[in-house]
Amino acid sequence: MTTRAEAIKLLEETECAPNVIEHCKEVASLAVEIANKAKAAGHNVNPELVEVGALLHDFGRCRTHEITHAVEGYRLAKARGIEPEISEIIKRHIGAGVSKEEARKLGLPEDDYFPRSLEEKIVAHADNLVKGTNRITIDERTAIMRKKEVSEKVIQRVNKLAEEVEGLFC
Repeated sequence: MTTRAEAIKLLEETECAPNVIEHCKEVASLAVEIANKAKAAGHNVNPELVEVGALLHDFGRCRTHEITHAVEGYRLAKARGIEPEISEIIKRHIGAGVSKEEARKLGLPEDDYFPRSLEEKIVAHADNLVKGTNRITIDERTAIMRKKEVSEKVIQRVNKLAEEVEGLFC
């Protein structure tokens, strides 16, 4: 499996901005904390997969900072032979997922972008709780989303993902 060091090297080689790399490291740190708590509570989760997936979740930001960064990162990862489980984390990390209909409206290839595996859900949730390199609460995330006039349906989805992931160990 791709290692932490290989993931960071890949981000650097593809000229991801230093602030993006630092964001990815912080998301990975939080995601591993969540994965370890879930594992200790008896859930079948792979913290190493979570760490590398979180490090590479914004891989596509070396090409674009638009919503399409998830698809761009997915394509880059596949082209570089990154494990499918990691590629899927990259593809499915945006918010709490995107439906086929929403994807079409956002200019993404028509597909289902909902996180499915426990690892995908943990990374998406951890990303929602990190703004830049600062950890924030789910309430702060939803306030940011409301300020950006994100639909209540999407905000509810983010809250539901938070409840699901945090419910693994609370």
